[in-house]
Amino acid sequence: MVCKSIIYDNNSYAVFTLVQSGLEMREARTIDIFLLILLGLIWGSSFFNIKIATYSYEPFTLAFVRVFFACCPLLIICFYKKIKIEAFSKNWKPYATIGLCNITIPFILIAIGTSKINSYLAAILMSTTPISGSILAHFFTKDEKIKFLKSIGIIMGFLGVIFLFMDKIIINEKNYYFALITILGSTFYSIGGILTLKVKHKGNVNVTTSTTIWSLIFLLPLSFIFEAPWNSSPTIESTLSLLYLGIIATGLAWLIRFRILAVNGLVFQTQVAYLIPIFGVFFGYFIMDEIITWRVIVSLIIIIFGIYLVKKNNKGQN
Repeated sequence: MVCKSIIYDNNSYAVFTLVQSGLEMREARTIDIFLLILLGLIWGSSFFNIKIATYSYEPFTLAFVRVFFACCPLLIICFYKKIKIEAFSKNWKPYATIGLCNITIPFILIAIGTSKINSYLAAILMSTTPISGSILAHFFTKDEKIKFLKSIGIIMGFLGVIFLFMDKIIINEKNYYFALITILGSTFYSIGGILTLKVKHKGNVNVTTSTTIWSLIFLLPLSFIFEAPWNSSPTIESTLSLLYLGIIATGLAWLIRFRILAVNGLVFQTQVAYLIPIFGVFFGYFIMDEIITWRVIVSLIIIIFGIYLVKKNNKGQN
């Protein structure tokens, strides 16, 4: 049976892909569930580490280091599996555009936004990617039209965000625009995802690696020209968080993601979207000592349920 679906993946650098597969994936075992939870934990923990890293590092440099460490395991996978990297082929432009919209811009915007808002708030706002993605997919794809139940999910997601913005303890005139910047970062993931459809037949690993290489190309001059990172005096705390973001939350997380994709498939892997904001709130409260109000909890429940409706109605659509 051929499964065709658009998947919205909200991770440190969400990847949006359309996949057609005739392969049957095995039923999830204990180790598979463990890896899924571990992936959610790692990606959920990335937000408070972004917050700590921004204490000493500017957005371009922070994004560059993360992408650099993500690129390393991808290149190893391509070498090991003899996968051709098409980043600099004659059809390089789509890879460059996706690298800009799906990695470079959202990484920068998330770093800017998270620097002025609570880390768990960034995790919750980023979890809305499937919602904005569904709206864009309705207008720019043929197969992912918004139907009744999906529209209910989208409305619920937006109501959850609006309810969150009504909490003046969490979002106020000092950080209002930074919360919007974070949502914009989430939206760019979806824009990049729509663009990814143009190269959907080129293979997931090749597309991810090629777009990551182009993101590095964009971020290196931005970091060197606008931030001069060699003149910074970062704290040990910020440096450790940055290394964690690059090595664990980006590099290792991608390896886990590819393993889950290969063994269990995309539908199982995307369940991590429900775990990320939950872990984000957990770490924000217990590690960053951030204030969590009842409105935050209610908003989180509404948004997660909205995501559930959206994702439920993405599966099996043709």
